[in-house]
Amino acid sequence: MSKILITGGLGYIGSHTVVEFLELGYEILIIDNLSNSNINVLDRIENITKKRPSFFKIDVANFSDMNIFFTENKNIDAIIHFAAYKAVSESVEQPLKYYQNNLNGIINILDNMQKHDIKNLIFSSSCTVYGAVKELPVTEKTPISKSESPYGNTKIISEQIISDTIFSNKNLKAISLRYFNPIGAHKTAKIGEIPNGIPNNLLPFITQTALGIREKLLVFGNDYNTPDGTPIRDYINVVDLAKAHIKSVERLLNNKNIESYEFFNIGTGKGNSVLEIIETFEKVSGFKLPYQIVERRAGDIEQIYADTTKAQQELEWKAEVSLEETIKSAWEWEKFYRKNF
Repeated sequence: MSKILITGGLGYIGSHTVVEFLELGYEILIIDNLSNSNINVLDRIENITKKRPSFFKIDVANFSDMNIFFTENKNIDAIIHFAAYKAVSESVEQPLKYYQNNLNGIINILDNMQKHDIKNLIFSSSCTVYGAVKELPVTEKTPISKSESPYGNTKIISEQIISDTIFSNKNLKAISLRYFNPIGAHKTAKIGEIPNGIPNNLLPFITQTALGIREKLLVFGNDYNTPDGTPIRDYINVVDLAKAHIKSVERLLNNKNIESYEFFNIGTGKGNSVLEIIETFEKVSGFKLPYQIVERRAGDIEQIYADTTKAQQELEWKAEVSLEETIKSAWEWEKFYRKNF
């Protein structure tokens, strides 16, 4: 089978993607600097798949270390690039941290692809590239607009860097997957989302609150122009999301891509408000969740959800796991993690 490099492969989305590729028999190399992940995830990946991928503790933004890695590791067929900082609110507070890390990372990846004749790239992008959209659902023809955060802007700039590089080098091919909001955990409850410090994402904040780790959930704003006043997002199961990377890699390896650079929306096609997510969690867990409405959070947009027609038609991919099942998996993971680690 093909050899795939996955950067950020011990992170939340990365680890689930590693598992899906290993179970199909791919050879996997992982690069991760462990800044927002844990080395123990490697053992849990092995426990699930009975295979241990090769691991390298490297910062993708470090030019020298990346050059050494690619010099020593040959015959890589494709790269899936997850490794980046990802918290919207933190990026507003520390923009240079995000520009330095996220942009240097993609530049180093593309530079080494050219030097070492690696032709295929899957880039972990985001629906934040669309900014505060005027029309819903979002399609791939929705214009890229001014980002509401430095994090989102790093995704816009990264996509432009990829596009410009491919335009100048016809040997390269890339797909950007524009994720909506990944949630949930693996069905074994052995890997899932476990952020460092106070969670920036909704589901781990909910599950930590339910276990008493957080006193209460903070709901950032209830005065948005939505049915219940809280922001609306398209929440996609993380394993469904991981499978979109398999479809994307296979598309490039089998030369089924139509353009040298393509991009796809990866979501469910349905939006849910923060309060709807809370209500669904209470339903599947049996817990009444304490929460408090507070001021809006800098960088947050009002609502966004995907049109996934292009992904369904061209990638032959669609979201399959229900919201209830996804939220239940996040709850089972949180309980497993707190009991065992």
